Amino acid sequence: MYRYVTIEREYGSAGTEIAKKLSKECEIPCYGREILEELSRKAGMSVEKLEQYEEDATGSFLYSLYVMTKVQSGDTDYTDLKGKVYIAEQKIIKEFANEGPAIFLGHCAYEALSDRQNVLRVFIYGDEDDKRERISREYGIADNEIDSTMKKFNKKRSNYYKANTGLRWDDYHNYDVVINSSTIGINNAVSLLKGMIG
Repeated sequence: MYRYVTIEREYGSAGTEIAKKLSKECEIPCYGREILEELSRKAGMSVEKLEQYEEDATGSFLYSLYVMTKVQSGDTDYTDLKGKVYIAEQKIIKEFANEGPAIFLGHCAYEALSDRQNVLRVFIYGDEDDKRERISREYGIADNEIDSTMKKFNKKRSNYYKANTGLRWDDYHNYDVVINSSTIGINNAVSLLKGMIG
């Protein structure tokens, strides 16, 4: 059985809803935006500013190599603030994990927990029409802005993942479980993951 669940998800795929329902049913915490909120508290920097640093992360090979080399060597004394934000997030994820079983949304959480046992890596995606309908319904985004918004958020998540891990965010080989929330459904996805957590 798994102690930790890390979830990466496409924008509009109901990944956040699945994570929160799973958290409630398993009675374990779910950390997503809470990671940035904790970093904001510690760093004295707004969540919005931290989100901007995440968004500015580049997926270039040289940048990825640079950040990974610094992380592996434990060297946080360098000038790139985007890299410092990533390292600080990784530290907070480890701190949350030390408190017990948990679910982590985004933020390359698996990298922070890669030295631990019993970590389930999950990727959630959905059919395009289903995602568009959910984005319109839940986020109130105008129909003519849905595709560009979806592209923006997915690109941000993809670039951040690539920049800090050197891996493709949407490469299913990087995950243990890949779920199409449109065909499986939210409740079935929760039941599936709950069964694996035990």
